[in-house]
Amino acid sequence: MDLRYELPVGLAVDKLMESLGRFADVQLVLQEYCLRTYYDSFDWRLYQNGILCEFNRSKTTSDLVLKNLQNGRLFATLETSEAPSRNSRFKAGKVRTTLESYLEQRALLPVCTLEYEAYHLLLRNQDQQIILRLLLEDYDLLNGQLSFQTVRGFLKTAEQIATALTEELGIRVLDRPVLELALGLEGRKPNDYSSKLKIVLDPVMRSDLAGKLIFSTLLKTIKANEQGVIADLDAEFLHDFRVAVRRTRTGLSQLKGVLPSDVNSYFTDFFSWLGQVTTPTRDLDVYLAKFETYKQQLPADLHADLEPFLTLLRDKKLKNQQDLADKLRSPKFRKALVEWEQCLKSQAYPKLAKMSHMDIKTLADRRIWKTYRRILEEGGAITIHSAPGDLHELRKTCKKLRYLMEFFQSLYPKLQIKKLITQLKGLQDVLGDFQDFEVQMDFIDQCAKDTENALPSPTINALDELIRQLAAQKARARKHYQPAFEEFAMTKNHALFKSLFATHR
Repeated sequence: MDLRYELPVGLAVDKLMESLGRFADVQLVLQEYCLRTYYDSFDWRLYQNGILCEFNRSKTTSDLVLKNLQNGRLFATLETSEAPSRNSRFKAGKVRTTLESYLEQRALLPVCTLEYEAYHLLLRNQDQQIILRLLLEDYDLLNGQLSFQTVRGFLKTAEQIATALTEELGIRVLDRPVLELALGLEGRKPNDYSSKLKIVLDPVMRSDLAGKLIFSTLLKTIKANEQGVIADLDAEFLHDFRVAVRRTRTGLSQLKGVLPSDVNSYFTDFFSWLGQVTTPTRDLDVYLAKFETYKQQLPADLHADLEPFLTLLRDKKLKNQQDLADKLRSPKFRKALVEWEQCLKSQAYPKLAKMSHMDIKTLADRRIWKTYRRILEEGGAITIHSAPGDLHELRKTCKKLRYLMEFFQSLYPKLQIKKLITQLKGLQDVLGDFQDFEVQMDFIDQCAKDTENALPSPTINALDELIRQLAAQKARARKHYQPAFEEFAMTKNHALFKSLFATHR
């Protein structure tokens, strides 16, 4: 059983040792300078699952450890002299399997670093038996931390010592991880980034003010991911960046009249450009992530033939990533983003937009209801003979409705709005699968026919077989459309949409 305590401000190490000496002989086994760096993904996946990841270094040890967030107990360790990086490939074992299962495609990144002096102590009784092991961590910027590592048969003794130190010196049980204390020094806290929208709106808020709040939240996400996109730390930075851009474009198109028309038009063009320049790199991220799946869809004797295609994907990704980084460093991007931020902070415009004074609940009702009815119209017109483009247009309309509902979900009963969003996601998944197969087949076909980056004949044959496999999957996905649309448009759902949003017809 481990007990963890925080020392009071100004308690010197000598004073603590003196107090401990009244209970038993105190032996200083080791004193050493240490560095501890906490690691997690940018979106805190380990922390959210109750895991602390630490890279601890001293003259005697260097290891990566995983601990239980609640009790601080170590459950996996890996000796390594190299600090984790986005390209780290850890040795097989519990550390690796745990990190891979929780992080998935996300990189393991440093969160913060602490320096401290560590004192490893033993307390022995008169018979020279070890009755308690102690680890004192003496920080410059935080209160010291004292960990009791109890010894079997002497638990009550440890508890008595802890009680006495609490009364005499004012030590107290450590009720939160040291990571949280360290982040507090930087004005941060765990879970300070999430791609999920958490916007709380007042139903009677003016629509222009509500719109600015929504756009400001999305801008914060764009800026948070910007440097990760430029550095290509992992593919999720670009994914979250693009989602925030798409949401902003939806807001500008669906909330027309909230901003002055010239302002809306200017930034519509900018975010459209931003969506276009990020698409090639994101597509290549997806193809690279799917490569192993592509291999498994082919006979084993074709696996090796597919390797030149992987090399081509990596080369294309490198080139497109460099182009994208250049664009995000460009004066065009920097200037427009600063202008957008200033626009959102502006208290007034030279001329008011026509719907700026409408309350946001009324505007939300109208836009959501209108977009929902458009989905029913577009979806109901699709038959087995409809072109793929018709399903793609419906998919785009579904995205608009999804974003609108996420923008304004705080204005509606939580369970009901979440139920409708879940139903919409089901339809989006079917449409997304169909469109993804269509795009993948087209891209792979272009690669096979590319004379400038000509692939070997065996690789082209393997790609032709892969296209046939994807075509079969696309056909199966197409068959799922009608049941998915009918489920979304069913009478019960329609009644709920009507009761929530058709209040201002």
